[in-house]
Amino acid sequence: MQFLPVFEKKERPILIAGPCSAETEEQVLETARGLKEVGIDLFRAGIWKPRTRPGAFEGVGAPGLKWLQKVKQETGMSVTTEVANTQHVFDAMKHGIDVFWIGARTTVNPFSVQEVADALQGLDVPVLIKNPVNADLKLWIGAIERIYKAGITRIGAIHRGFSSHGETKYRNLPLWQLPIELKRQFPKLQIICDNSHICGRRDLLQGVAQRALDLNYDGLMTEVHPTPDNAWSDAAQQITPHRFGVMIKELVVREQTSGNAAFLKTIDFLRHQIDEIDLHLIDLFGKRMKMAEQIGEYKKKNNIAILQPSRWNEILEHSVKLGKEKDLSKRFVEIVLRAVHEESISHQVKVMNENRVLMEEE
Repeated sequence: MQFLPVFEKKERPILIAGPCSAETEEQVLETARGLKEVGIDLFRAGIWKPRTRPGAFEGVGAPGLKWLQKVKQETGMSVTTEVANTQHVFDAMKHGIDVFWIGARTTVNPFSVQEVADALQGLDVPVLIKNPVNADLKLWIGAIERIYKAGITRIGAIHRGFSSHGETKYRNLPLWQLPIELKRQFPKLQIICDNSHICGRRDLLQGVAQRALDLNYDGLMTEVHPTPDNAWSDAAQQITPHRFGVMIKELVVREQTSGNAAFLKTIDFLRHQIDEIDLHLIDLFGKRMKMAEQIGEYKKKNNIAILQPSRWNEILEHSVKLGKEKDLSKRFVEIVLRAVHEESISHQVKVMNENRVLMEEE
């Protein structure tokens, strides 16, 4: 896929801001005026709001599109809103919405994405696509592909975090490795961080925004409201236009690269060392799996089950302790060891069922 940029702006960050929901004409215009003073690239407001449970505020609907028209007329800012079906697309186009975005609850459903894609056929409008609510990179890419096949080439991605079970620090877990992998596969794709939906709390917004810029994201999407505590939806994660301006000023924007010869020489040397360590790690993993196969052979001869929970718990606890001494997080050590353990079991299963597989093939 050959993507064209949604935003032609060269310097980072691209700034998208506005209320979670358009509530009243006065609220929308007041927010827009405040953000005009700060300086943003795109004004956002939800017109149709898919809610988790019925009875919650589900947006003002099509009448709110006229308020966005007034934002354009009064401030000159471009505007964006979420579309989730054919009628949304037609209404948004009729009211001159500059950029569409597809929300997480739509991205998760290929039928819904295809309906929007069919409605977009033949239109020339940029589309931003949020990640699905669940941590499924293929589903995210699939949504991007469906919109691209509809003839839309100005496509961007919005990282808004992923739903999880239980209590966590964030409303939606960032799982940074997924958007990083998306960027690896599609380097030209502009990626925006929706720090509001990741955080769910205004006190976390600054840190997540900085993390995104440190990871070379193209921009930020933040929910802004003139009186956040009185917002009709997602009040806890919204901030005032003034606070948004302060947050942006405090962010440190890193350079993507450097022409400094000394820097390039040093970074190249350090990367070479990392490459050597990575090669050594792969070699060690290979040797470890050979040992696992030998254990599998021995278990097979003695008719012993592959999984030994007490041994696995012992390895995990000991490794987490050692990792802490090396300044490695418990989460990192557990993720790596679980992957190694899963691969080890796979090798042992293959060894222990080798003859059976051969007999089935014959």
